[in-house]
Amino acid sequence: MTPANDEGSVFSDEGSTSGGTSGGTSGGGGAASSVLDRKPARRTFTVEQANQALKFVSRVVDDIVACYTQLRKLRVEIEGAGAASQRRIDAEHAYEESMGRLSGFVDELHLAGVELKDFERGLIDFPALHEGREVYLCWQRGEPKILAWHELEGGFTGRRDIKELQTA
Repeated sequence: MTPANDEGSVFSDEGSTSGGTSGGTSGGGGAASSVLDRKPARRTFTVEQANQALKFVSRVVDDIVACYTQLRKLRVEIEGAGAASQRRIDAEHAYEESMGRLSGFVDELHLAGVELKDFERGLIDFPALHEGREVYLCWQRGEPKILAWHELEGGFTGRRDIKELQTA
């Protein structure tokens, strides 16, 4: 496995740009503008970095699965309530609040550089490099560490034993 970014912290944002524009100037372009408009490079992980990141990622995934389960229950409650009932209004309000929380949790994962693939199973992909190409290190809620990897298009069904990467 080729080494990934050598950042001091697994979740460090220091020194990166958000990819947006700075707030105030318009027009002109130039070198300063092109630097501000550049999106940060996609973060890649080694197996060791991904396993270290699981300390944080697994807690966020637990929150996501719980929130998603609550959202599904609220959706059923909304669909079963009368059109203008107080029960429906309360459930819709709770649903909107839960959607906001879920969005925040997903944002936390994106900021960490990982991709959420399944809300119910808590399936996560960590971008990585292997033999000069991008692959995913794959983790599912409940697994003690990174146990599998797959090609970008392989998905969950294309999971392969992580030992293949570690001996390559």
